[in-house]
Amino acid sequence: MADPAEETVAAPPPTPAAPAEGGLAPPLPVEPTAEKEAEASPEKAAPPASAPETTVRSRGFKLLGEDTSVHKVLGGGKAADVLLWKDKKTTAVVIGGTTVLWILFEVLDYHLLTLISHVMIGVLAVLFLWSKAMTFIKKSPPDFPVIQISEDAAVNVARALRNDVNRALHLFREIALGHDLKKFLGVIAALWVLSEVGSCCDFLTLVYVAVLMIHTIPILYDKYQDKVDHFAGKAHTEACKHYEVLDTKVLSKIPRGPAKAKKQT
Repeated sequence: MADPAEETVAAPPPTPAAPAEGGLAPPLPVEPTAEKEAEASPEKAAPPASAPETTVRSRGFKLLGEDTSVHKVLGGGKAADVLLWKDKKTTAVVIGGTTVLWILFEVLDYHLLTLISHVMIGVLAVLFLWSKAMTFIKKSPPDFPVIQISEDAAVNVARALRNDVNRALHLFREIALGHDLKKFLGVIAALWVLSEVGSCCDFLTLVYVAVLMIHTIPILYDKYQDKVDHFAGKAHTEACKHYEVLDTKVLSKIPRGPAKAKKQT
């Protein structure tokens, strides 16, 4: 059995050698950083792919109703494309032509009958001289297409006008009989605004401004629909509150017209 005094003691760890004079200390071991680990194993560092986000519009107040686009409200055809600037060439031609006519009539004081007469004189003179020139140089005269309005187009236009006129007459009859007080107030307000606008400018300028508005308001609303609906919802809520107060205090005391006759079953 060994003597405990003779047992060897574990030697301490060796100390690093001191650097020589004028020398540099040996570099310490550098642990790998997170960036290098990410470069070494991109699969582990890459976050899991998230599902595509779908933009959902708030279901608040909508001027055009739920799930109704501006293009659909405008008819969804070529006219809607022109009003929404999807057919930019046609839109530019319409606005440019309207601007030229407004300048001719308002700025240059041209008259409609004079303009139509001068345009017809120029067109007929050019076509007549063209036909004679072709005959003089012994070439076949130009074949101008036959332009005429089809019966179907005339019937469709007449039906559309008939429906609009009948709808307007029905509205006036309902108001005259006192059936709908809200419609009465709305029509009176609209006619008053129209009279004020008509006193500020003439009819041609009003038509020109209306053409510019129908080519700018739909595309602006289509672009900022959420913001416009938000403010329109607030305005609609306030208008309903004021109307309820007015109906409770004043309009409820006014006698209404005869009730609508019920349909006999």
